Amino acid sequence: MQDNEMKEKQAEQEAAEAKAAEQETEEAAEAEKAEDAKNAEEAAEPEVDPKDAKIEELQNRLLRLQADFENFRRRTNIEKEQLSTFVTANVVGKFLKVLDNFERAEASVEKGDNVDAVVDGMKKIRRQFEDAFKDLKVEEIEAQNAKFDPNIHEAVMRGHNPELDDEIVDMVFEKGYKLGDKVIRHSKVRVNTNE
Repeated sequence: MQDNEMKEKQAEQEAAEAKAAEQETEEAAEAEKAEDAKNAEEAAEPEVDPKDAKIEELQNRLLRLQADFENFRRRTNIEKEQLSTFVTANVVGKFLKVLDNFERAEASVEKGDNVDAVVDGMKKIRRQFEDAFKDLKVEEIEAQNAKFDPNIHEAVMRGHNPELDDEIVDMVFEKGYKLGDKVIRHSKVRVNTNE
């Protein structure tokens, strides 16, 4: 009986080995077919022309340059916004002190009727404004009795005064200001004409 069991186990083992060998043969045949198909595809593909390769390389380089430029432009816009915010905050900071003093002046007018103190306070506030402009390097455009210059003056009317030469500013209606060479606001003036 043991012999029968051993023979059955041996038969089962031989059957399993035969099945494994058959499976390996099938897998080898499939691998060979896949290899043949791959070789056939490679043979069917034409060789890449060097000009086409160069064109593809240049196109890729162009796409990278465009992406770099977009990133640069985005970064520059962000930096401009940050700089603008910083400059605005700096300017506003200089004028907050002036605003505080205006509020104090209003409160003192409501409390009392000392006109001289109010006038004195207003003069101090004006000096504070002028100091803030000086810190920011903003200058008043000299216009009174100056020769009319359309780059810095805006003529709103003509006047007649024989004592002055033609094209001389004889009255300033609104002062103008500049920052370096950049005009912030043109002076509104009356220009003399002796015709």
